Amino acid sequence: MRRRTPETRAAFRLAGLAVTAGLSVGAVGIGSASAESLESALARAYAGNPQLNASRALTRVRDEDVAIAQSGYRPSVNINVQAGVTQTEGNNLSAQSLTGGGGQSIGILTKPATAGITINQNLFNGFQTDNNTRRAESGVYSQRETLRFTELSTLYSAVQAYMNVLSDTATLELRRNNVEVLEEQLRQTRDRFNVGEVTRTDVAQAEARLAGARAEVSAAESQLRTSIGVYRQVIGVEPRQLAPGRPLDRYVPASLDAAIAVGLKEHPQILSALHAVDASEAQVKVLEGALAPQLSVQGTVNQFYDQQLPNTQGVAASILGRLTIPIYQGGQEYAQIRQAKETVGQTRIQAEFVRDQIRAQIVSFWGNLEAAKARVIASQAQVQANEVALNGVREEARVGQRTTLDVLNAQQELLNARVNLIVAQRDRVIFSYGVVQSIGRLTARYTAVPVALYSPKTHFDQVKDLWYGVGTPDGR
Repeated sequence: MRRRTPETRAAFRLAGLAVTAGLSVGAVGIGSASAESLESALARAYAGNPQLNASRALTRVRDEDVAIAQSGYRPSVNINVQAGVTQTEGNNLSAQSLTGGGGQSIGILTKPATAGITINQNLFNGFQTDNNTRRAESGVYSQRETLRFTELSTLYSAVQAYMNVLSDTATLELRRNNVEVLEEQLRQTRDRFNVGEVTRTDVAQAEARLAGARAEVSAAESQLRTSIGVYRQVIGVEPRQLAPGRPLDRYVPASLDAAIAVGLKEHPQILSALHAVDASEAQVKVLEGALAPQLSVQGTVNQFYDQQLPNTQGVAASILGRLTIPIYQGGQEYAQIRQAKETVGQTRIQAEFVRDQIRAQIVSFWGNLEAAKARVIASQAQVQANEVALNGVREEARVGQRTTLDVLNAQQELLNARVNLIVAQRDRVIFSYGVVQSIGRLTARYTAVPVALYSPKTHFDQVKDLWYGVGTPDGR
């Protein structure tokens, strides 16, 4: 039975991406804890990613815009209290007329106080409150779609981070095994040089190739550290032992046309842009409402008294209707309306641009996925062919028909083919998720990520009809 070389043993351990990131990687620090799956990593990112949580917080901020807009339907109530001291100085005119003299100087000290309540209720304001509410609701819906897009991006970044750590670990292990192979090759070459079978040139070539392989190991370690840092940033924990990643083919549409149709209908960036159009149209209506008559009613009840003077107290009550008909205020309102209409046109153009952009992204991801599938098949064939070629070159070198450089080149070609296979298999997984992301379906809900789902509607329902209170629904 033929003994397996170190690189052959590496091939069995590192076939495809069935290798896990729990392989020994020395200084890079991935241990051998319980295996982390791609699905559990996505769940961690969904629950703890700071960017995603910040987007959720912004969505809750936008929810309050609806409550702010609806305040225009409700009355405003104010309590007014006044109290003070008044000193009045003057002449007693009655005494002056009786005595014919200059009169008598007097001073009057009073302590007036008033307490009352005023209620203002808008009755008609040109439907500004209605349109402000509609604008706020469109803003909420737009932000929800932005939140969904952030979720898509976060989960896709998590997939990339996971697969990069996985593939970089496998690549590093391949390069370390390549160093072992070249060290053995150098030892054998020196032995053959000592007995006169090869020249000093062959030894130098083996030494040079080993030095280059060691440099590649250092570069691979650096790349893996970088990938680990990104993994920690996106997913929130250090990567430990990672299970193999698998493509998300079950959620990939059957054809490119089907993918485009789904994406143009469901992608959150498109829907967010359309809600922005609705919001800008509502803003036009709000500004047009400023030109309409304004009708309101005000009720007031005041109690007044004076602590210094007896029998100086009473109650006054009033209810007043106010109608304001704007005629001309310098043309500011008209300019604002024109400006808002231009904004509507701009947002519509932006929505078309986003639609074209999403279509291009879907086509790009679809092409990348198809290319990755083809590269996997080609790389597997290339690895098998290079393994056969390396074995043949080694046998020929033993009988003097090949040089040491031929063996080194064959080993390098096999190494490159195996690295290419790892990269192709990584891309195969990443781009399958990329297609699902590009059509707007890479969400925890749609792909059944095992995590408690966040519902933005819950907070919206809690605050939209609140009349008072400064506490948030979560108790702050």
